[in-house]
Amino acid sequence: MILVLWDIDRTLLYVGETDRLVYREVFQEIVGRPPTALPARGTGVTMPLAVRELLAANDVRQTDIERLADRIIERLPDQLNSHSKELLTRGQLMPGALAALAAVRQSDLLIPSIVTGNLQRSAEIKLTTYGLSRYVDISVGGYASDNPHRPALVRIAQERSEKVYGERFDHSNTVIVGDSLQDVLTGRQGGAWVIGVASGTTSAVELESHGADRVIPDLTDADRLLQLITEVVRNE
Repeated sequence: MILVLWDIDRTLLYVGETDRLVYREVFQEIVGRPPTALPARGTGVTMPLAVRELLAANDVRQTDIERLADRIIERLPDQLNSHSKELLTRGQLMPGALAALAAVRQSDLLIPSIVTGNLQRSAEIKLTTYGLSRYVDISVGGYASDNPHRPALVRIAQERSEKVYGERFDHSNTVIVGDSLQDVLTGRQGGAWVIGVASGTTSAVELESHGADRVIPDLTDADRLLQLITEVVRNE
């Protein structure tokens, strides 16, 4: 069997400015003033690291960053959930995402789950809001709430999947599908093949040059995606 680990943001769905709005609101609530700088868009950096970057970029004292970061991280999922309507009205499913998810889910050879820079609850909110949670086994995924170092999330997902599905998962039978250089780095350092999707802020050329094993422009050709998943594993 093959473990397929989907990235979420700009791979499966795009929430517009909602994530940045949530960062802004929680920063103001915890720090007591509005931020003047926000995390960069579409980088794939895990939320805990993005929060620490947010605090540093807004001149929060170094001695206060860890304490405030913990408070902000704790609040982020609830604040995101309060904007569930905006997730739909300001965001969208990425082209072909639904059919691609369904195709992977329907294959007897593939186990679909998640590896993401989102906290687990934030990931669940996004997937549930867009009706995608039924296409992935959320319980065996790897999330930023497990470890802020994104490559470590691959092994976490593999170990969880081994316990549930009774099969060993490693680089030879694990594939990440994602849009950012962080997805590529996660696979290369964490132990997974990477199919880059040039649907975010990173071009196909950049994804390929940084080590993605295969690159597709988007998810609109589900058959091609299935072909590539089995192709990279068979060429191991």
